[in-house]
Amino acid sequence: MLHAPDLLHRLIGLRFGRPVYLFQHLGSTNDQARQLAEGGAPEGLMVVAEEQTAGRGRNQRRWLTPPGSALAFSLVLRPPLRADQATRLTMLAGLAVCEAAELVAGLRAELKWPNDVLLGGRKAAGILVESAFRGESLEYAVAGIGINVSWAPAAAEVEFPATCLEAEAGRPVDRLTLLRAVLAALEARYDALAGDDVFAAWRARLTLLGAPAELHTATGRITGVAEDVAPDGALLFRTEAGELQRVLAGDLRLRPAQAD
Repeated sequence: MLHAPDLLHRLIGLRFGRPVYLFQHLGSTNDQARQLAEGGAPEGLMVVAEEQTAGRGRNQRRWLTPPGSALAFSLVLRPPLRADQATRLTMLAGLAVCEAAELVAGLRAELKWPNDVLLGGRKAAGILVESAFRGESLEYAVAGIGINVSWAPAAAEVEFPATCLEAEAGRPVDRLTLLRAVLAALEARYDALAGDDVFAAWRARLTLLGAPAELHTATGRITGVAEDVAPDGALLFRTEAGELQRVLAGDLRLRPAQAD
């Protein structure tokens, strides 16, 4: 179980993570952080929950967080970005989780477009960035990060195979060490969000690019090849009919193509 004094001690010297709100039980860290952001919360404020009862991922999919099994936290961020650059925060958060998993657990991590972190081809973490805009500028963003540390949901409970860091590493993983590593990785690239380096590093970790794939939509499945991604995070998907489609993160899901 996480305790406030230990949490504060492990965050000393970091730019993000202060002030911090620690809840033993909470519906959603993103909802709590958004409420605080609307009230003028400063950049870097973090909400952490030992258990989420209404955690969610993209498209309102349920994100399961049993007590003490994961890292579930949300950050209030206020970078000077244009509205069309807001997806850089999703890129940055995914990179930070990958780098932290490698540093703390010795695991090679990849990204599944647009916001999932994979270990050995299984989902171990998810990112949900929710933004508010003022005109053409980003007013604030809440970056929610959920990482399976010691537990992963069974196959029947999720749409994509899941795993956790301890199962992949074969040893215990200290959650506070992992949290500090994620925040430090976020900070390391934060001031260069609008540049090319964040996009290039994110693109280099994407799995499935160039491979046969399928997109699932509300109206059906599209098969083809995930050719590339654009600097704003859009997927460039070539259908079997040869049409190149530009796909936004909130609309579609990417899955490996199933063998006939």
